[in-house]
Amino acid sequence: MSAEYATFGLAPAMRAGGVLANGNYQVHRDFVDFIVDGRPLLFQLSDLDAVSPLASDVPPAIFTAQVRSLLLEAEAPLPGGRYVIYGCPDCEDLACGAVTAVIGKDGDDYIWQDFAWQTDEHADLELNGYHGIGPFRFHGAEYRAALGSLLDAGSEAPRRRVLLIGARVALLAKLAAALRTIGIGADITHDVGGVPADELRVYGAVAFGRAIGEEQRAAVRRVFADAGVEVAYVDGLAPIVPLLVAQIEHALDRSPVEQRRLTGLVAADGEAGVEVTSPCRVSLTAYRVDRLYRTHAHEVFDGVLEAGRHRIALDAKAVKGESFVVARTSGSVLVESVAR
Repeated sequence: MSAEYATFGLAPAMRAGGVLANGNYQVHRDFVDFIVDGRPLLFQLSDLDAVSPLASDVPPAIFTAQVRSLLLEAEAPLPGGRYVIYGCPDCEDLACGAVTAVIGKDGDDYIWQDFAWQTDEHADLELNGYHGIGPFRFHGAEYRAALGSLLDAGSEAPRRRVLLIGARVALLAKLAAALRTIGIGADITHDVGGVPADELRVYGAVAFGRAIGEEQRAAVRRVFADAGVEVAYVDGLAPIVPLLVAQIEHALDRSPVEQRRLTGLVAADGEAGVEVTSPCRVSLTAYRVDRLYRTHAHEVFDGVLEAGRHRIALDAKAVKGESFVVARTSGSVLVESVAR
């Protein structure tokens, strides 16, 4: 075969969950993405909301079977030697659509080719083929080493649990319920003193409410530090559940910064500045709390942006008073206060 050599690697990635402006929920998924020639392969597939079959929340036996399959140690799951590369983040039904490719070997090399969008057992390359992607030829040793590392029993799974510390119990309960709905565990506490290190290790982030003073925050940080547990700390911006969920989602993002799609967000002078590294759909939502502590959400923008920096006007009514903007793609989310 004449395919040129490409580098092959893996990196943690996520499908960002969240509470959307229309009240719907989007489930959080952690997975391992394929890095081809230094870039996530998913970014080459236009604006696709999908995850690889190497998802961290599937049972270990299924995860191992997926790795073995990509190593060609099992029969292809689809006719024609085709394998699922990316699928629906909410279910495993092929009817929802999946990106598939033929995976084969040429000597010691592995080759991925004939990428297609597939909704049943047979792919129509002429109608649904990704003609500008691949074929990719990977050195066998590099390919096997990358996938084989996932079978290492010592690999650390993502910690998808959050500790919530705040003064408003009702708000914390709503926030915990929202996080659990999208697939993130949450616990509420006022004090972590005396908690065994093994129990602290289940948390990936600690979120503080605005009423929690610096002394208490520092005490919590010391407990985690003394236990040798590294977590992300979130300073809640406002008592707005969707906003706090977005902050926590950002804190839980384990993907390498240089391989993220959404890399910048600023909000000032009546506009939002957004930076993306590849074409993708971006949504912007503005949030604020009025004097009666009612939450207001306003959809500012929802569309596909090309790679680069973009300026998007903010409706003055949507960002009056203390306001915040959430930028979201399928794989990441950023939050910023609107500067005055």
